Amino acid sequence: MKEYQAVIVRQTRHQREDEEALTDLLNERSRGGWAPTLMTQDGMRLTIVFSRDATPEG
Repeated sequence: MKEYQAVIVRQTRHQREDEEALTDLLNERSRGGWAPTLMTQDGMRLTIVFSRDATPEG
């Protein structure tokens, strides 16, 4: 089974800041075992859906 996490990133008009924020987000999620599954962009928003294999509870 998989679990999912959606993140909405609001972009600014400062390309360098946006690149750093996105890089930090991707690195942070990667360390937690999350992998980007889907990315969409709408205007100034970037939606990223991450997934990872769910760990069995118990």
